[in-house]
Amino acid sequence: MPSRKLRVIGQDWEVVLLQKKPNIARALRDPKVVNQAMRSGEPVQTIKKFDGGSNKKAAPVVSVKKLDEAAEPAALERVSTEVRQAIQKARLEKKMSQAELAKRMNERQQVVQEYENGKAVPNQAVLAKMERVLGVKLRGKVGK
Repeated sequence: MPSRKLRVIGQDWEVVLLQKKPNIARALRDPKVVNQAMRSGEPVQTIKKFDGGSNKKAAPVVSVKKLDEAAEPAALERVSTEVRQAIQKARLEKKMSQAELAKRMNERQQVVQEYENGKAVPNQAVLAKMERVLGVKLRGKVGK
């Protein structure tokens, strides 16, 4: 068996200091540093970002020319009187309240109310739910 030399293992008591590198970009944006640089005559570059840091969605671009050419503002299509009356008639024949109809459709009562008052913009999915619950045709040619 080979002989091994015994080594004395000692401890290293030197201090090891771990640090993060300073964030230079953040330090350069500090108002104190900027003011000091301006006072000393060093060049300072400032950039203003449009809507920087805001949480806004981009709005759709609307052509100014189209707006100028339009004589009347475009009105949204509302539920027709035939559809309104068909909804009310079918609901009353089934002896349902607006709240019951809304519950069966998995919609809010306000949605049913707007459709019956003619204030709602027609949505094919909502009309399909109403057709299914009431058993009446509301899309296409109503009354046939």
